[in-house]
Amino acid sequence: MRKVYLDHAATTPVHPEVLSLMQEFSSNTFGNPSSVHTFGREAKKYMEEARRRVADLIAAAPEEIYFTSGGTESDNIAIIGTAMARRTSGNHIITSAIEHHAVLETCEHLAKNGFEVTFLPVDKYGMVDPGDVAKEIRKETILVTIMHANNEIGTIQPIAEIGRITRERGVALHTDAVQTLAKIPVNVNDLGVEMLSLSAHKIYGPKGIGALYARKGTRLRPIMYGGGQERKLRSGTENTIGIVGFGKAAEVGLRDLETESTRVQILRDRLIRRVLAEIPSVTLNGHPEQRLPNNANFSIAYVEGESLVLSLDLDGVAVSSGSACSSGSLQPSHVLNALGLPHEMMHGSLRMTLGSANNEEDIDYAVEALKNITTRLRSFSPLTPPLQP
Repeated sequence: MRKVYLDHAATTPVHPEVLSLMQEFSSNTFGNPSSVHTFGREAKKYMEEARRRVADLIAAAPEEIYFTSGGTESDNIAIIGTAMARRTSGNHIITSAIEHHAVLETCEHLAKNGFEVTFLPVDKYGMVDPGDVAKEIRKETILVTIMHANNEIGTIQPIAEIGRITRERGVALHTDAVQTLAKIPVNVNDLGVEMLSLSAHKIYGPKGIGALYARKGTRLRPIMYGGGQERKLRSGTENTIGIVGFGKAAEVGLRDLETESTRVQILRDRLIRRVLAEIPSVTLNGHPEQRLPNNANFSIAYVEGESLVLSLDLDGVAVSSGSACSSGSLQPSHVLNALGLPHEMMHGSLRMTLGSANNEEDIDYAVEALKNITTRLRSFSPLTPPLQP
């Protein structure tokens, strides 16, 4: 049976070049980068080279990169760290209704502890209106946090336009760029952000390592205390082997960004075109054009998304229903709910995200499997009306 992995928004396989460097590093280097002896200095040299590579991927300075355990921790440091550093200036935070839970739940935590949070609505494509950001900013506003692109539906947000507004109003801007890194150009200066969250395992690097970009001069308080690593922002002995892998993944991602994004987008368009043309009563969720090149999110009427995921898995096709981080929940996606989709369409959602190993044969195999499974599942449902092919 053919195996087709179409869940790259959840995680990606480790790139061979990344794995090779990590193996070389772990075989020959084990020092603590905080140690001043030769073993420590050698580890620190690898770590700082990785920092430079990650900075290059987003057009930042190396000293603006702080390594963390992943995107979730980076989001927490950016949001809570800003709130604690600026609480004497104000207590108001603006975010959107479709953020990743790492942002939403962090903001909800602050809302229970003396801060006010505005959750902006989105349009039917999942797009935030920059005008809404401008209208909601007030003198107490200390932070705007809007994701660069949505992890479920792939809609790319107008961060550069939002950045112009926040700069004019003197408000810090954070964006979670975990899904856009190495898929579309990410330039912190063009976006106008003070902070940006990154994660390695979304770009063919190892799990358990990420980074926070914080522009020089950004006011942040640490949320962990200890040895003062990462220039006192993120204490704890650094995950050096993960950092080395992240650096190599960033280097490969920058090198291959243009060619790989173009190739994957062609495959994505083939997938979307075939699904919409060949399976009745299916809609595409997210913006039709301003979306990630590897993302296709569908609502398939008269079937349950979880049934589709499990059935496709039996046919060797790996996809998800909603985001991987909340796939164990029986609640409908908060993202699709924010789009205003009917309840039955939210429960019939399917996210298919492509990556470097996929080809046309994978797409065609997945479409044929989805067609057959949808037909079979609909035949069991008393809610299914007669459908035109």
